[in-house]
Amino acid sequence: MDFLKDPDMQEIIDGFCGETRTLLSELQECLEAYEEDPTQNIKLEEFGQKIDRIMGAAQTIGAEPIGKICQLGKMIGYKASQSTDVALNQIVCGVMFDCVDLLSELTTGMEKRDMNTMKTNIEAFLTRMKWLADKFKHIERSSVAIENEPTTKRKTVNTTAELEKLINSKK
Repeated sequence: MDFLKDPDMQEIIDGFCGETRTLLSELQECLEAYEEDPTQNIKLEEFGQKIDRIMGAAQTIGAEPIGKICQLGKMIGYKASQSTDVALNQIVCGVMFDCVDLLSELTTGMEKRDMNTMKTNIEAFLTRMKWLADKFKHIERSSVAIENEPTTKRKTVNTTAELEKLINSKK
């Protein structure tokens, strides 16, 4: 996380943190709406779309832990949005609340330029994500499908194998 020490990155980090705080609030709203009505799987897909925005920015500036957590949250959110297992999706919702909390903690670490916070142990979170990934093995697509495209032209951006590889990576 050398970018946290770079004075030239201060404005970029501050902008990232501000935008991330806004998106974290929107993520929380998606999860609260789903929690109120667990038949609204679209809220889990919206969660995936919003966390994808944080992921892209985090990867661009080199905030690897945030990028990885977002990528996992996006993939699980999209897979859950395709599931009809309400009980499992309610568990997903709880884990995604934890995801938002973890991202908030890491964002606070970035704001304070606290290298120790940025190295927060995410092993417990990864263990839960691995368990969820196993529950969704039957759902191959973990990205948003473009509804106007014929099924034969739709691309799967993230597969179950890619999700497992990401969870098992040590970065």
